[in-house]
Amino acid sequence: MHREIHHWYSPNLNKHMEIAMYGHYGFGLLLLPTAGADYLEYERFHLIEAIQPYIESGKVKVFSINSINSEAWLNDHMNPVHKGIRHQQFNAYVEQEVVPFIKGKTSEDTPIITAGASLGALHSANLFFRRPDLFRGVIAMSGVYDLTAYSKGHYDDNVYYNSPCHYLPNLTDEHALHLLRTSGHIHLLSGSGDYEDPQASRNLSHILSQKAIPHELDIWGKDIKHDWPTWRKMLPLYLSSKF
Repeated sequence: MHREIHHWYSPNLNKHMEIAMYGHYGFGLLLLPTAGADYLEYERFHLIEAIQPYIESGKVKVFSINSINSEAWLNDHMNPVHKGIRHQQFNAYVEQEVVPFIKGKTSEDTPIITAGASLGALHSANLFFRRPDLFRGVIAMSGVYDLTAYSKGHYDDNVYYNSPCHYLPNLTDEHALHLLRTSGHIHLLSGSGDYEDPQASRNLSHILSQKAIPHELDIWGKDIKHDWPTWRKMLPLYLSSKF
């Protein structure tokens, strides 16, 4: 399997950021790490290996980036206002730096699907719902889509505009709604086992239904836990059956 590691100094984040790239061809799959993990997390936990057949066949070209969660919502020693500012800088990094990088490694017309598990599911969903002009869809696994679950009581504009359960009900921009309604690739997955929160996916599904945004809600059984074996089953299944 073809694998490359790239990095550059991000002007938006004021730090060096790495990105792992797997494969040669196919649509772009942008992976967002869980919790405070890094760009090689999906490789270390064998999820890249689990989707290797689709990478090698040219169905998908995968890009995995670093998180800055430990510098934002997961940093208990940081002012909550600054957490939100830092997260907005991360959004700018993805939109202004990562997306052009992916386009340069694929083509201008290549669709980009965001994906992630746990906190990465929230970020992948948020990136897509915020900018459906940049991203074509999302595969969100085992996520909670209300950012106040992580902001510990703090609420301001930066929380609101990064919390899909808050801003989507108020979305009125017809162009954005059209892009979301015609995506064809909004996939919300959750188990029902230990440490999973399937109701969080149901809540987001209800909001999308209220906005007439087609999507898929897929709740797995009580034997499906919030852990890597779950995500190593989910992502290959969706790459094989939905794309």
